[in-house]
Amino acid sequence: MEIHRNPLKIPKSIFSAEDCCIPKMLKQILSKLPRKSPKSDPLDSAETNSCSNGVQSTNGGNSLSSRLSVVKRVSSAVFPASIMAGVEAVEPHLSFKDVTNPQKQNLFVSKLNLCCEVSDFSDPDKNTAGQDLKRQTLIELADFVSSGSAKFTEPAIAAMCKMCSVNLFRVFPPKCRSNGTGGETEDEEPMFDPAWSHLQIVYDLLVRFVSYSSLDVKVAKKYVDHLFILRLLDLFDSEDPRERDCLKTILHRVYGKFMVHRQFVRQAVSNIIYRFVFETERHNGIAELLEIFGSIISGFALPLKEEHRLFLCRALIPLHKPKSVGIYHQQLTYCVVQFIDKDPKLATTVIKGLLKYWPVTNSQKELMFISELEEVLEMTSMAEFQKIMVPLFRRIGCCLNSSHYQVAERAHLLWNNEHILNLITQNRQVIVPLVFSALERNTQNHWNQAVLNLTQNVRKMLCEMDEELVLACQRKLEEENSTSSVAAEKRKLTWERLETAAGFQTSAAYVIAPVEPATCSVAC
Repeated sequence: MEIHRNPLKIPKSIFSAEDCCIPKMLKQILSKLPRKSPKSDPLDSAETNSCSNGVQSTNGGNSLSSRLSVVKRVSSAVFPASIMAGVEAVEPHLSFKDVTNPQKQNLFVSKLNLCCEVSDFSDPDKNTAGQDLKRQTLIELADFVSSGSAKFTEPAIAAMCKMCSVNLFRVFPPKCRSNGTGGETEDEEPMFDPAWSHLQIVYDLLVRFVSYSSLDVKVAKKYVDHLFILRLLDLFDSEDPRERDCLKTILHRVYGKFMVHRQFVRQAVSNIIYRFVFETERHNGIAELLEIFGSIISGFALPLKEEHRLFLCRALIPLHKPKSVGIYHQQLTYCVVQFIDKDPKLATTVIKGLLKYWPVTNSQKELMFISELEEVLEMTSMAEFQKIMVPLFRRIGCCLNSSHYQVAERAHLLWNNEHILNLITQNRQVIVPLVFSALERNTQNHWNQAVLNLTQNVRKMLCEMDEELVLACQRKLEEENSTSSVAAEKRKLTWERLETAAGFQTSAAYVIAPVEPATCSVAC
């Protein structure tokens, strides 16, 4: 009988437990759903009306304060989607003077989002009212940040980075490029961005933001990320020198504050240099990037990492190759000298690089190389100098004989440097024979009187240094000249014999004899 009533023998307790669990599960699910307050509808409608109609004066401060407090709670509850919702609930055209201190932070975010609309400056008569309103808002934001009242919470950091990204990050049109091979040239007039009146304030805000003493770097690095830095570096190709100057300050502050991004910044700048040297030879901001790296290199810890040595060998030294080196040569020399100051053994590497890229036909570039060489030699130790002195003074000997009088003058003036003269004196047995023949050729053949006078001074200096060595070099030079004269006379006699032998050939030998027509063996 029991089997017939319950053939599967399922205990009744299972059905009773299931009946009990279903209501509990429903309660748990329903309890997790957000509950809408019955009073939120009037508040939401009041916020919408205030955004559409505007706020009249500070008389409605109590109602505005209640709305802003609700917005603040909503913005802190959900991020970052709530930022826009919070800003929409605040009237951005209010002045910071018209709200209480707790409300200023929300108004700050609201004004930042208001400035995310990009104005068109290509047409001066287009959207003038909107441009004036945006500029006035940017000035208010800059004053508010400079007063120290701003608090860069996460919503404010996100809004600031978004506003800067929208206004600053852009692609430069190719038609604005110069026709030269290396960006701006020394004689080329710089181009100024018509939107600079707005961009300048945005850059000022960004500088103050990355320089803010109470900025939470752990939060800010989520928004000032690798992509933000890459797009910031792309702006260094701007043709407006004012913009590049602002970017130089910003990147320096970013490098100093965001330590987690330092290696990435160095690698990204290296990639820009590689592309410039080996592919395009076109970039407007190499001088500014090198100026930043000058201060970065001075802060390198000792001993230098292999990464830093590679940057010198693969980026800085090849920068001597492009034709436009004159635009950034001063900053490049400073970076190279900073490396040698950190590690004097790198002087040999630098001098080898200079000799590798030494100009052959560009006299102005050669003058820059000699000036840089003098600065490097001033920091070169005796041991490092001896490794490189033979190829170095062969090149200097060619400069002494240069037909360009400024190059020849600059090479002679190396002897006026006390440290270089000491290096030459200590190694005169090797160096004097390398340059003596060049000095002799100058005294006989050079066209410029100033170069002749400098040559006489250098010869006198060498005689005072070691007269016997100079006499020995002179005798050896005379022997070489006589030997070369004998060889030249032999060559001349050989050519004369060849010409005489060729003269015995009769003129008939050079005349083609007439060819008789071939007889046909077959009778026609």
